Amino acid sequence: MTKKILVSQPKPTSEKSPYYDIASEYGVELVFRPFIKVEGLTAKEFRQQKISILDHTAIVFTSRHAIDHFFKLTKEMRITIPEEMKYFCITETIALYIQKYVQYRKRKVFFGTTGKMQDLVPVMVKHKTEKYLVPQSDMHTDEVQKLLDAKKLNHTECVMYRTVSNDFTEEELKHFDYDMLVFFSPNGIKALNKNFPAFNQGKIKIATFGPATAKAVEDEGLHVDLMAPTKENPSMTSALRAFLKENADA
Repeated sequence: MTKKILVSQPKPTSEKSPYYDIASEYGVELVFRPFIKVEGLTAKEFRQQKISILDHTAIVFTSRHAIDHFFKLTKEMRITIPEEMKYFCITETIALYIQKYVQYRKRKVFFGTTGKMQDLVPVMVKHKTEKYLVPQSDMHTDEVQKLLDAKKLNHTECVMYRTVSNDFTEEELKHFDYDMLVFFSPNGIKALNKNFPAFNQGKIKIATFGPATAKAVEDEGLHVDLMAPTKENPSMTSALRAFLKENADA
């Protein structure tokens, strides 16, 4: 019987989250506890990349993490970002997040509509004379570089933050008594391995989101009991609901 589930994400901020409906409907205890966390590079680490932020006229943001760590680094390095700096964001939501750090109305902000980098590139092409800086995670792919190279845009990628294991405390390790673990990225599986080097799955169910996460589980010799997204269940919450309904009496 699945009664206690660890979801490796931060606790939902809204009380209307479907996770709470699932907990109420199926009488399960949901514990939200990220296995990974994002931390910024220090100014010293960033300088080793030998990149000058002020050599660029536009910044490309693909996530809120990128925004947070860009402005944190510039503050630490005492760099004043010029008023005329342009910002290109992958979605409007991310564009609006810039307001946390700068006065939005005074800046030139552009954004894509779908959340995909390839749909932001045409907007960037309209500003082909800009020198673009793209802050990224240490886990980035070369997708952005290839897309911008293909359009002959002047750009530089740099690492400003990294994903690390959010290590469990001794107390947490002592009370690790979950019936199911829910993962959303291969990094979460790496963190499981780091915290529990001799992890024995036994009767513990593992749920994964995305094929790369499922593959990471299998590569560790573990087995996936619940996979999302699927045609029937496009989200983890709908997949979890279907699983609990099907196994209600198991």
